[in-house]
Amino acid sequence: MEAIVKTDFNFPGQNGHYVGKVRDVYSIGDDYLVMVVSDRISAFDVVLPKGIPFKGQVLNQIAAKFLDATADILPNWKIAVPDPMVTVGHKCEPFKVEMVIRGYLSGHAWREYKAGKRTLCGENMPEGMVENQKFPEPIITPTTKAAEGHDEDISKEEIIAQGIVSREDYEQLEAYTKALFQRGTEIAARMGLILVDTKYEFGKKDGKIYLMDEIHTPDSSRYFYSEGYAERLAKGERQKQLSKEFVREWLMANGFQGQEGQQVPEMTAEVVEGISDRYIELYENITGESFVKAEGTDIKKRIEDNINNFLKTLR
Repeated sequence: MEAIVKTDFNFPGQNGHYVGKVRDVYSIGDDYLVMVVSDRISAFDVVLPKGIPFKGQVLNQIAAKFLDATADILPNWKIAVPDPMVTVGHKCEPFKVEMVIRGYLSGHAWREYKAGKRTLCGENMPEGMVENQKFPEPIITPTTKAAEGHDEDISKEEIIAQGIVSREDYEQLEAYTKALFQRGTEIAARMGLILVDTKYEFGKKDGKIYLMDEIHTPDSSRYFYSEGYAERLAKGERQKQLSKEFVREWLMANGFQGQEGQQVPEMTAEVVEGISDRYIELYENITGESFVKAEGTDIKKRIEDNINNFLKTLR
C-alpha cells in the first residue's frame, strides 16, 4: 500500500495550508479546518524519511473515537470524518501550550528524575520512586508549543506570568485535562491497558474553550498493558508498552536520538511494514475493534473527493 507523506490540495474556500510533523491542515474560510492525517512519522522532533502505510488512518480513527467519548466533558473541534484519514472541524484560536499529564514516572519525567531532578514544570516528584511507578496523583507538566524544534517545559506560574494563558483560562484547562485523563484512564482499563501519560491541545472559539487535534492516540499517549504491570515493576523489568516508544527505541538502538550530526538509520521495507503492523495492533488494542484497512489504489484522489463532497454540505 502507498504511504501518503505529502498532500497539496486546493479546496473551494481554502485560505490557508499548514504542514505539521504529521498533519496537513487546510483552512476553509474563517470557520473550518480540514485535517489530513498523513502517514508521516516523527520521533525526537524529526520527521523520518519514509511514511508508514495506514498510520494516518489509525491515528485519525482513534482520535475521532476518543473525541466522541469525551464530548460530554467539553466541546471539541470535530464536525465529521469524511475519509478514514481526514477530520473536518471548527477553526479555533489555539492556546500556545500543550497540556501534558502524567500518571506514572515514565519517559521524559523518568529521564529528568534519574538525572536528579525532583521538580518538573513546578510539580514535585516524591523521593524514592522507581521508573514506571504510579504518582500519588497525576501531575500536569505543560510545554510551550514550538513552531519548530523542541517544545520546552514550562510551569503554570511561568505561563500565567508571561501572559501566554490567563489564570482563569489556565485553571479551566487544568480541570479539563484532569477530567479527560480520568476518562481516558477508565476507557483504557476496560481494554486491559494503563494510560500512562498523554497530552491535550485546546483552543477558543466564540469565547468558548474547545478540545483540539488528536486525543489518546499512540502518538500523543503512552499505554502499558495492565497484566503483569505490578510484577514487572517489582522486578525492575521494562513494561510492555503500547505507544510509539518502540519506534524511538529502534532509533536509539541504531544510534539516533535527533541530535546534530546523527543519521536516521535505514528504514527498510521490512522495518516499515513492521511499524505499520504495530500501529494496527495499537488500534485494535486501544479501541477493542478490528482494524479495517481503507480501500483505494489512488488514495489521494479518494481523500480529495471525500473532502470536496463533504464541504458541499457545509455551504
